[in-house]
Amino acid sequence: MDFAPTAEQRALRSEVIGFGGTLGANAAEHDRLGVFDEAGWRACADFGVLGWPIPQAYGGSGLDPLSVAMAFEALGYSCVDNGLVFAINNHVFACAVYIADHGTEEQRTTWLPRLCDGSMIGAHALTEPDNGSDMLAVRTTAKRVGDDYVLNGTKTFISNAPVAGLFIVFARTSDDDVPQRRLTAFVVPADTPGLSVRPIAKAGLRGTPMGEVTFDNCVVPIERRLGAEGAGYRLFTSTMEWERGFMFASQVGVLGRLGERCVEYAGRRTQFGRRIGSYQAVSGRIADMRVRLELAQLLLYKVAWLRSQGRLALHEASMLKVYVSESLKATALDAMQLHGARGYTEELGIEREVRDALAGTIYAGTSEIQRSVIAGLLGLPA
Repeated sequence: MDFAPTAEQRALRSEVIGFGGTLGANAAEHDRLGVFDEAGWRACADFGVLGWPIPQAYGGSGLDPLSVAMAFEALGYSCVDNGLVFAINNHVFACAVYIADHGTEEQRTTWLPRLCDGSMIGAHALTEPDNGSDMLAVRTTAKRVGDDYVLNGTKTFISNAPVAGLFIVFARTSDDDVPQRRLTAFVVPADTPGLSVRPIAKAGLRGTPMGEVTFDNCVVPIERRLGAEGAGYRLFTSTMEWERGFMFASQVGVLGRLGERCVEYAGRRTQFGRRIGSYQAVSGRIADMRVRLELAQLLLYKVAWLRSQGRLALHEASMLKVYVSESLKATALDAMQLHGARGYTEELGIEREVRDALAGTIYAGTSEIQRSVIAGLLGLPA
């Protein structure tokens, strides 16, 4: 395996870093007010971010998986508005790629161009009030009535929900003896009668709106079913490589950004007549940041390479997800400690980085679930 970037990938990274640096000027205000950056979203759409992994035939860029990973890493590195980047991640890897990978030709031509040009925001509705990691316990139902399905139930903690125009929804369509055959996926527009959204406030990533979505006798035509009836679980697991793997490419970029910021600060801040970077208590923390970054990049590029080879990466994607999310939390906390009292105030934005990092060990499958997946793939009993 050779993960050295090609000339095209180096140029793409440089271009994305330059573009990302133009975003996030109002990140602190957006965080404080819980405001979605519509202007930043529009700029990302115009730049092509929303369609990087989507085929050109449907309005995307058709980048190969490794280039997609490197591009999102560069965006996370250069854009300080983590909320905006997270909203994009959910839109691309938890909605658009589902349609690109599993949709019919009609579904692709209907929805993907709008998702790529940013005129429609996507969301992924799986989690429910009584089940999070246990997707087989989904209670939302979709009953077949003629050529339609009627959806009833509630989804919660749904990123992008208050601004979304399209949802990928998982619902129970049968009581089959095999739990994995009970679920079906649907493409549901936000303007479907009976669909409502209640905003939810949260600690971090406030630039990504979150909400509770209720389906009250929502009629969904059979043409909006994604995949076969009962294939929802299989569809979900086959697409989770995108979410668990590629969604965390931007967090790898944040690891690099925070590490560089700490190196710069430790090189100029003095205490007791010496730059603090000369103290092992400080330099050791920064060395650990660099180790985390290097290992995170290797895992990310391996997942992307496996995807580009058409090979499964379930094991590697789970390892990537748990390692990167926990590494970012550790690095953000180390950055706050290194910056001292200033790091704890809003002045430098370090405390915002900490709050934004905390959620990474929860969404897209908690760290505990990832470890269970890894152990199961190693052959350990459930």
